[in-house]
Amino acid sequence: MLVLAAEAGQVHLTSQTRIVAAVLALFFMLLILDLIRRDRLQERYSVIWFVAGLGMLAGAAFPGLLEVVANLMGVRNTNVALFSIVLLLLLGLALNFSVIMSRQAAQITRLAQERAIEKALAEKRSDEGGNGNGSSGEKALQPEEQRFEG
Repeated sequence: MLVLAAEAGQVHLTSQTRIVAAVLALFFMLLILDLIRRDRLQERYSVIWFVAGLGMLAGAAFPGLLEVVANLMGVRNTNVALFSIVLLLLLGLALNFSVIMSRQAAQITRLAQERAIEKALAEKRSDEGGNGNGSSGEKALQPEEQRFEG
């Protein structure tokens, strides 16, 4: 029983497992680069994912790193350390994306309000123009409408 408790904190990976983990990490990083290339992922958001891929690659190449991290965290079991790191990473990502979504919601509200003001001013100008067909107001709105459509 004492031997099992002593070995519980050590990381034992076969060479096949390490190769599979390294290939998966490389595939993940290539996927991130491809998403950037196809403009599906912005560079500022890709940094954290690329660092996560590097962490996966480092874990595959040096499985003893997890034991060092577990010792730094004061945890006996490396599985607990690994799950703690992943949990903290996911919580950080969720917080980061919540902040981004909140900022974008405020920007959308501001843009919608600015658009409504511009539209009201354009309608007022077309009414004051006296020609009744509103063509001058529509011409003033065309560049703005094109900007918001795309």
